[in-house]
Amino acid sequence: MKSRTRGITAAVAAIAATALVAGCSAGGSGSGGGDGASATLTLGTNGEITSWDPGQAHVGHQLQPYQVAYDTLILREPDGSYSPMLAEEWSYNEDLTELTLELRDDVTFSDGAAFDGEAVKANLENLRDSNGRQSGQVAAMESVEVVDADTVTVVLAQPDPAFEFYLSQAAGLMGSPASLGTDAMISTPVGTGPYVMDTAQTVSGSQLVFTAREDYWNPDLQKFDSIVLKPFDELTARLNAALSGQIDAGLIDAPSVDQATGAGLTLIEDYRVDWSGLLLMDRDGVIVPELADVRVRQALNHAIDRDTVLQSIARGYGEVTNQVFGPDSGAYVDELDERYPFDPELARELLADAGYPDGFELPVTAIPGFESAMAVLTQQFEDIGVRVRPISAPGATMLQELADRQHATLIWNLFQGEPWVAINQMISTDALYNPFDSTSGELQTMIEAVRTGGDDSAELAQQVNDYVTENAWFVPFYRADQLYVYDAEKISVEPQVQQAVPSIYNYSPVE
Repeated sequence: MKSRTRGITAAVAAIAATALVAGCSAGGSGSGGGDGASATLTLGTNGEITSWDPGQAHVGHQLQPYQVAYDTLILREPDGSYSPMLAEEWSYNEDLTELTLELRDDVTFSDGAAFDGEAVKANLENLRDSNGRQSGQVAAMESVEVVDADTVTVVLAQPDPAFEFYLSQAAGLMGSPASLGTDAMISTPVGTGPYVMDTAQTVSGSQLVFTAREDYWNPDLQKFDSIVLKPFDELTARLNAALSGQIDAGLIDAPSVDQATGAGLTLIEDYRVDWSGLLLMDRDGVIVPELADVRVRQALNHAIDRDTVLQSIARGYGEVTNQVFGPDSGAYVDELDERYPFDPELARELLADAGYPDGFELPVTAIPGFESAMAVLTQQFEDIGVRVRPISAPGATMLQELADRQHATLIWNLFQGEPWVAINQMISTDALYNPFDSTSGELQTMIEAVRTGGDDSAELAQQVNDYVTENAWFVPFYRADQLYVYDAEKISVEPQVQQAVPSIYNYSPVE
């Protein structure tokens, strides 16, 4: 399926970070500020950007670097609300298939070219045609009509409740049309954003240096004179850089928290983006016949002591849950978090009622990095007679194997934010994480109501949430804290809802 293929491309790029986190400036110092000192923000990032062409942009922790050099059409505030950025205002037509954006007329790209409606058209079409990691964000886009220099209308083949969200993310990043798709743009960004790359000081694999644009249209967003991004593929190296003051902020994992806070770094927690758990994808019993019975899937949910799982895997940094939509999504339903209390006796009764009093063998797939989750799951399922057969899948091929219906279950972390994004990631028949196309007429009606619901879409998604929870499509464990540390003597940081790391606009120097 076309949408699912795009999903594979996007998810492959995020695998390393999923397993890891589930995750000096030229002068040798972090951010300063005050007393005439140059304010430099130095951030540790999870790896390096492979291409600065916005058509290849990604999300999660990889969105933040693009924000240094690129503006988006819509700005997403720390609380998730939307504000003008390159688009000053926007509105839908009555049937939600045309989104008209009124653009700023005082913006230029760093190469001097003017930002206008033709630039918006070029960027949206570049994302659609590039088969980039987030090209699925414009899957519903039928055409882009340039009304005049400062007005564009995006025509959608069908309503997309997440389209404004996408325009605050990868789809909204605007690069200079002359540079899109060029080899030069792979290494050097050309955007309208607050900073430009200093190629003389930038060393690939070591540090990416950006300086504030003198002619930037919104100087209030330029809180630092320069920003340095230091890529770290290894979490230990990133932690050591934070401890030694080489970087001002970065993501860490639960086992590193005590060391980081003990060294004086400030921890942002209670800041959740993903849920962690087991996907029961084979709901028709193609590979595992037992999973076709909802009582079996419900039994697996009752078998999990989620408090123990949270402590064992994430050291308590998170919040147990029975549902796959988070509290900030609008689709969250309070009472669903009590739907599957830990009750091994009830789990055994449900298995017996389904015809499996002696349990059964359950193949469970995971990539490297999820060994702790596999061990805890194996022990807890064994207590109700379900014998786990671990399947270790290489990260490079696992998602294609998933799309090819080779795996019945999967231990994984998935986004719990915007309802329409989550639905198309794990619930709809186009979703990568619904490879067996599980659905029903009832569910399809609910999904269509979300699609066409406009401002009520998130609330309507509560019905989808209730359906997949009651039918035990998943075995959620917990909502994981994103553990982000920073040096509070140098910078202040505001978390960004539903985002793996804060937006670049959320950092300020300490005066």
